Amino acid sequence: MAINYEKNGQIAIVTMNRPEAMNCLNLEDMKELGRVWLDFKADENLRVAILTGAGEKSFSAGADLVSLVPHFTSGEMHLTAINPTFLKGVECFKPVVAAVNGLCLAAGTEILQYTDIRVAVEEAWFSVSEVVWGLFPAGGSSVNLPRQIPYCWAMELLLIGDKISAEQALKIGLINRVVPRAKLMSTAMDFAERLAANSPIAVRAIKESALRSFDLPIPHAYYLETYLASQVFASEDAKEGAMAFKEKRKPNFKGKKLKSIW
Repeated sequence: MAINYEKNGQIAIVTMNRPEAMNCLNLEDMKELGRVWLDFKADENLRVAILTGAGEKSFSAGADLVSLVPHFTSGEMHLTAINPTFLKGVECFKPVVAAVNGLCLAAGTEILQYTDIRVAVEEAWFSVSEVVWGLFPAGGSSVNLPRQIPYCWAMELLLIGDKISAEQALKIGLINRVVPRAKLMSTAMDFAERLAANSPIAVRAIKESALRSFDLPIPHAYYLETYLASQVFASEDAKEGAMAFKEKRKPNFKGKKLKSIW
């Protein structure tokens, strides 16, 4: 299988594994990646995932257009608003760290937009190049990019389709860090371990608030934030965090289910 899925304690490592094809995703790969994300979402033992590509050349150079496009142009397959491959519409509020090990093009950059913390090697390149081939970036880029980076940069990437370097991607806020290749996975793992050490209840509620409030008027977003915050404050993790602070020790979060006070 071209998608490797490893569970390492509370951290999942997901690897797109077709280095001979620049980790392009064919139909079976996309289905399998979708199954992996749904399992990650459902597995209560997992708190965070790292997404990367095999080899040293490519994170993912996108979808395998030769094999995939005919399915859509013939009408055999249909686009949908929910696509687990990209975590599109899945509402997974567990954090995902991207370790970009090379080219991150087209569908590769679309998947990237569903990750929360993004680390890239110095040699990485990024693009949303579908428009160059008369296609639409239907993984969510026309919705996500203008919300994640400055509008004018989003539109240049979407409408021109040129590649940008890791340095430029860092400057416009598409990624968090640029590191030497030797430090890529250790940096990504450091982020993942720090995320896993935090209360999963708080982490997921914060991510949910950030994502759900995008299209809400600010007063409504504050109500949503207050509701989610109340769930966190009513949890056992909140009690443990306060006690650990008082006792000057690291908290031991269990992620126990919430006791709603609403």
